Amino acid sequence: MDLTSRPPRADASRNRNHLLATARTMLTDHGPDRITMDALADCSGLGKGTVFRHFGTRSGIFQALLDDNERAFQEGVLSGPPPLGPGASPRERLIAYGQARIRFLLEHHDIARAALDGRQPAPAGSATPLSRIHIRMLLTQLDLGPVDLDLLAIQLTAALDGPLLLYLSKSELDATTCPTEQRLTTGWQNLIHRICHP
Repeated sequence: MDLTSRPPRADASRNRNHLLATARTMLTDHGPDRITMDALADCSGLGKGTVFRHFGTRSGIFQALLDDNERAFQEGVLSGPPPLGPGASPRERLIAYGQARIRFLLEHHDIARAALDGRQPAPAGSATPLSRIHIRMLLTQLDLGPVDLDLLAIQLTAALDGPLLLYLSKSELDATTCPTEQRLTTGWQNLIHRICHP
């Protein structure tokens, strides 16, 4: 029997759900800076070893919270209405994806930033992030000529996630007088138009 394929035990699933619910409450009440492995263990009433088993690192807590939020976003990308979902041209889908991703990261920027792990390539994090996979898939459907699509997908992923996760300050993102979302979504649209019409 393959032990790696066994589903998690019911108590393990309950503990994970309890830890995520506790982390969300801590995030609402105190912001991301107060969430540590020790603090989550204390607030949840579970042992620190349990927290480590589920998340591994502090950034792992935020990655789990972000993954939880990202499910609905991914459903829209994979099966939602066009242009974000299937049914529009690849260029329209690339533009719509970038604009939706920018809105998602703006809405969850505290969690997304805290989820960055310094031991991983930034801003992508995991080896196969959704953005890079989806952008690479759409690029294959465009007639771009002799282009290194793998590298272009990495560059576009960095151009999409980088400003929000690495460069723009929290005060810039929170400023109501600066139309950050509009500037970023327009910039993404201009970038895709230039790539599609060199």
